[in-house]
Amino acid sequence: MPRSSPSTEPARRALAAEAGSASLEFLTVGMILLVPLVYLVLAMASIQAAALGVEGAARQAARVAVLRADADGPSASVERTVHVVLADYGVDAGAASVVVDCSGPCATSGTRVTVAVRAALALPLVPQVLASSGIGTVRLEARATQTVSRFAGAP
Repeated sequence: MPRSSPSTEPARRALAAEAGSASLEFLTVGMILLVPLVYLVLAMASIQAAALGVEGAARQAARVAVLRADADGPSASVERTVHVVLADYGVDAGAASVVVDCSGPCATSGTRVTVAVRAALALPLVPQVLASSGIGTVRLEARATQTVSRFAGAP
């Protein structure tokens, strides 16, 4: 059996002392990089879903406002439409606000009805204290415009 030379002995001792530390370093660095990346993916997915919900709520509310326009202005069905659509997307409908603006009398044909929907989304895993103060929330807004049909109000 060949004997190791005296010059290779310190190198072998140094390698033996390093045994097993690569997996520990990999796990540590992996966790430091992976946890924020997973949270970023969760947060972006939540924001995207809420943005789609707010945009869809504004579009549907504008359609309802045009179809159900009264002389007094858009009815409460616009508010219900926004709440239903936002609930479908998991957005807190209680924190949403709806603004309906008509370019003239809302029931007149040719009038442009604009609906603006604003909502605040609490980021995932953010404590309620931060979410209620507005620090841990993302504010979203969408607008949609529809024109009242020229046949509106016709029997």
